[in-house]
Amino acid sequence: MMKLTYSYISGYHICLIFLQVIASTSENLMVTAPIEHLVARVGVQAELSCQVTPPRSVEYMEVRWFRSGHSKPVYLYKGSHGANGEAAPEYVNRIEFVKEAIGKGKVALRIHNISISDDGLYQCLFNDSAFSYVASTNLSVAAFGLKTQIHVQSPGFGGIIVECFTAGWFPRPQMEWRDSKGEVVPYDSISHSQDGERFFHMKTTLLLRNQSQESITCCVLNPLTGEEKQTNLILASNEIYNKE
Repeated sequence: MMKLTYSYISGYHICLIFLQVIASTSENLMVTAPIEHLVARVGVQAELSCQVTPPRSVEYMEVRWFRSGHSKPVYLYKGSHGANGEAAPEYVNRIEFVKEAIGKGKVALRIHNISISDDGLYQCLFNDSAFSYVASTNLSVAAFGLKTQIHVQSPGFGGIIVECFTAGWFPRPQMEWRDSKGEVVPYDSISHSQDGERFFHMKTTLLLRNQSQESITCCVLNPLTGEEKQTNLILASNEIYNKE
């Protein structure tokens, strides 16, 4: 009886130590997003990655990607419960689960053909019976307008009215006029609108009171990427030329 009691207690201690090791390992795990803020242009692809540290296999875990403010996941990987993942309807055929390094705790969500609607915060969640952690990546979508034009309106009182129009930008761009010396000329009005795909359309007008001005330039800047587009209006010998 003494021998049996001794074996029972020893086994109990071994089991308890084993459970403590599992709990300690789970508590020490972390999930990180190697790139916390990602910028992608419309039409290209973006890759959102998450890493479990210290590295370990997460192939058996459930992995979910959520968007802030959305109840349904963007993508669900069911781990050992299913070979194929599930994508939200708006991501079907343009989302890819990258798991080549899943044995080392790293997975990624590759989104093809980025659109403005993809802009926002994404969260990846690793989940099993003893572990549940979240990491976040902010995806900022940028669009660089392809069309910028300057139009000359009928001469107004005290000068020439010029109008600069540009379209196809995201987020809302900054606009300003510059003279031939590169100095900023205050505009008289500025307005913006968005179309159904959320692209920004901008318009600014200026009254040219200085008739000796050689040229005037409309400058449009994407505040996210720092890209700038300039369209120049040359005023010389009573002739007007548009130049980008």
